[in-house]
Amino acid sequence: MQQVYDVVKSFVDPVFILFVLLLVSFLICLAGAKKKSGVLLLLLTIILLYGFSIQPVSQYLSSRLEKKYIHPVPEEDKKPLDVIVVLSGGAYPVEALGKVYPGSFTSARLIHAVRTFKASSAKYLVCSGKGQHHTISDAEWMAQAAHEMGVPKESLRIDAKSTNTREHAAELNKMFVDKNLRIGLVTSAFHMPRSEAQFGRYFTNVTPLPSDYLFFTPAGTPAVRYIPQSQWLFRNALIFKEHVGRLWYSVREI
Repeated sequence: MQQVYDVVKSFVDPVFILFVLLLVSFLICLAGAKKKSGVLLLLLTIILLYGFSIQPVSQYLSSRLEKKYIHPVPEEDKKPLDVIVVLSGGAYPVEALGKVYPGSFTSARLIHAVRTFKASSAKYLVCSGKGQHHTISDAEWMAQAAHEMGVPKESLRIDAKSTNTREHAAELNKMFVDKNLRIGLVTSAFHMPRSEAQFGRYFTNVTPLPSDYLFFTPAGTPAVRYIPQSQWLFRNALIFKEHVGRLWYSVREI
């Protein structure tokens, strides 16, 4: 089932969709029989590519996805925590060097989780995620790094089995019998709605602790925001995939 999900995600990636539209447009124009249809399809593709590649669209889409978490939490509303769980955002091996390097999302999540753990009364910090590209799991790497940053070994718990958000929650459910534990959930804000929903299936007290955001306050020259750039296409692809993931989980739960 996971392999099917991975294939589906690849097929609905905005870059893949735009590539298919461009290819179909080219073939229609090449055939010559329906040049007008090919030109119209090509124009649609250009419009979509432009929209997906500019900052205002990226800002709007990210704000819609992360809006629940774009607000400060007053000190008096901050709840005590029993367990903090941090979800892996991927890691990358460089075999020639014999090392594994964390992805940017993993780094942001882990740093936020460690800082929150130290500032809270939580008893455990759970590192979750198997990973796909190397011998050591993402969770084991994160636990080692967390220990080097000052988290005691006896406070660390490792989930080296889960490969996706749904499994992260299921494995934490197996790890702790008490479903009333106050869980602090650390992941990226764009990934938080799906994660919070999955962990909420097992635990009654889940507090979202977003580590990083796709949305941010715009700065710099306004005109530049309307110039297509690859960074906005990348961000919008993440947002699009996240919506596909949420839809996939909804279908599976029917």
